[in-house]
Amino acid sequence: MRIIVLGAGAIGSLYGAKLAGTNDVTLVGRPDHVRAIQQTGLRIEGIEAQTVRVGAITRVGKLEPNTLILLTTKVPAIATALEPVAPFVRDDTTVVALQNGLNSEAVVRKALRGHGVVLRGISQFGAIFERAGVIRYMASGYTLLENHARSQRIASVLNAAGLDCRIPADMTTEVWRKLVFNCVVNPITTIIGGEVGEIVDPRLTRLKKLVIDECLTVAAAEGVSLDTALMAEINAAYAGSHNIVSMRQDLLHGRVTEIDYLNGAVVTLGQTQGLDCPINDALTRIIKGMEATSRNVRSGKFTRNTGETALAKPQTPAAVHPVRE
Repeated sequence: MRIIVLGAGAIGSLYGAKLAGTNDVTLVGRPDHVRAIQQTGLRIEGIEAQTVRVGAITRVGKLEPNTLILLTTKVPAIATALEPVAPFVRDDTTVVALQNGLNSEAVVRKALRGHGVVLRGISQFGAIFERAGVIRYMASGYTLLENHARSQRIASVLNAAGLDCRIPADMTTEVWRKLVFNCVVNPITTIIGGEVGEIVDPRLTRLKKLVIDECLTVAAAEGVSLDTALMAEINAAYAGSHNIVSMRQDLLHGRVTEIDYLNGAVVTLGQTQGLDCPINDALTRIIKGMEATSRNVRSGKFTRNTGETALAKPQTPAAVHPVRE
């Protein structure tokens, strides 16, 4: 299958590396990452250590018939990433939106002006972008794909590459389930400046419960029923992990986070339903403040002390533990 991975960061590069063995794969990424891949290949470290030779470019110039696009950018970057691609999208083009949060597929459809087929996906794999040309494979997992006439063929290709693709009966519920996980783990571990595994700290239990309860209330108002054992599931999934959430990694690099599509989206939906979500609103506002601080630090407007802070750069993990972000 012809596959373009658009927004090849950590997860996109991991998917591209796994798919490259038996498919025509091209990664589209930042110039330094692309240059490193072109020169020495894509290096995967962590769970599977290998160097993969795979095509890499900075801009799409055309799309062949029946191309699959795996869109792995963050939600705020979707429109910019798709702008140069949109003119080439055909009726037989399929775009799988692999983002966190709510409504990324709607953002994609708007950017493509209704062309092609857009499917929602969820990745439960974990990876960290180490440096240009190198990613660290942190956690094996699975892929969820929205049901469509084209889904079975895509799932077969992903399964053959070891990406364990499943087509759930109710994709909306799965999107909400991952949203709740992200609403808890991403902002809280970012704010405390900790690794993912620190989310199991019992001192955070009350805060986690408040976040989850607000999410469940809004989900129910939207007609989505979720299991009530989410606290236990979150603790079991992340206990012992040395991974760093993507939200904290974004702040370290001065990038806009996905907070508006996570906790912020819960707040917005709650407002439309007449529901107040003060805890999710507070977390959203704190992360927004940290975004501004991160931009100021990187622009040189002021400097921090050299002590450990929430924006301190994480060290390379000393051990690999399963984590699903």
